[in-house]
Amino acid sequence: MSTQGIAERRVSRRVMVGTVAIGGGAPIVVQSMTNTDTVDAEATAAQVLALWRAGSELVRITVNSPEAAAQVATIRARLDAQGCTVPLVGDFHYNGHKLLTQFPDCAQALAKYRINPGNVGRGAKRDEQFATMIECALRYDRPVRIGVNWGSLDPTLLARLMDENAAQSDPLDAQAVMREAVIRSALDSARQAEAWGLPAERIVISCKMSQVQDLVAVYRALATRCDYALHLGLTEAGMGSKGIVASTAALAVLLQEGIGDTIRVSLTPEPGGDRAREVQVAQEILQSMGLRAFTPMVSACPGCGRTTSSTFQELADRIQGYLRAQMPQWRGLYPGVETMRVAVMGCVVNGPGESKHADIGISLPGTNEVPVAPVYVDGEKTVTLKGERIAEEFQALVEDYVRRRYGAQPGAPAAPEKTTAGISIKAAS
Repeated sequence: MSTQGIAERRVSRRVMVGTVAIGGGAPIVVQSMTNTDTVDAEATAAQVLALWRAGSELVRITVNSPEAAAQVATIRARLDAQGCTVPLVGDFHYNGHKLLTQFPDCAQALAKYRINPGNVGRGAKRDEQFATMIECALRYDRPVRIGVNWGSLDPTLLARLMDENAAQSDPLDAQAVMREAVIRSALDSARQAEAWGLPAERIVISCKMSQVQDLVAVYRALATRCDYALHLGLTEAGMGSKGIVASTAALAVLLQEGIGDTIRVSLTPEPGGDRAREVQVAQEILQSMGLRAFTPMVSACPGCGRTTSSTFQELADRIQGYLRAQMPQWRGLYPGVETMRVAVMGCVVNGPGESKHADIGISLPGTNEVPVAPVYVDGEKTVTLKGERIAEEFQALVEDYVRRRYGAQPGAPAAPEKTTAGISIKAAS
């Protein structure tokens, strides 16, 4: 994949979370978080499993009560029994120091602890409770994410910086001071953890903001002031297109500048919506930028007056869903298939050209065009489909292409035999 134009990755420490590497030149990690009640071990394990199957490489769960902490080891055991190896991250607030000490099975089952320095206590109490959590990380040999959120920023720190700023001859505006307070909270806490014995290679930091420009400014500053691994994410991004657009706008700028070692897209699901949507969006951000490949990409035209039927839209949606559904199996059978490009085009204007540039593509007939659909494989026209089963026939051709191109690589396991019997195609002239 081409990364031309992207700045060289910022040099950061490598942090191991279970078997997953964050930073130190490792591929940018996609993570997500459950929204189930952790007390319900069955529902939480099921959602973790779904997120993992969607491609989440780390999954965070809420650990907010003794009842929740008591279920973490059970959740881990349920996942292990189903072959799910994804590392679990415990999200702690307010009482994390108690839960980690009172529930050793929980502390052991988690691969990383998330600590928000803004809500572990105040003053001497804060230091004592934060120290307890760091001691647990040392005892169980676990990394931590020191995750500052602007909405729960330590008020004492913010007030002190505001007072100091007011005393300056040329004070900054309040927004700039707030940004600095978020950065200072993260860096001061990380360095205090180091002073207590936690190596920098076991520290990830994040400074979550809810506005795009705030996030970009804060992480640009962080990138120059430390070499800790950085977790990127726009907090409270929102629902639907707003959340996707805002997260993409913020993360793309930073990733383009080489900043960021792991990302989460914090989408508010639609009522009854699929939590795994945030994983898909995070993957698509990285893949669209050429930073990683997760699943074959489908190119499709937006449609216009030449494409008054919905045929090409339905086919593009069908193929895209099919490819994503096949990836858990294909990933092991066909190394490299995630880089494949498929084109589903709606008329003869751009259809043949786009299809030729894809690995495999189809150009469907537009309004009043001859009702045939040429298929291009590796730039060459191979067959022309027509009739009522174009969608099924094209999907079978994609399957066949995947087996032929990606299944014969050295070391690849043998693919199951499958024929395309019953498919009606007209040879290209």
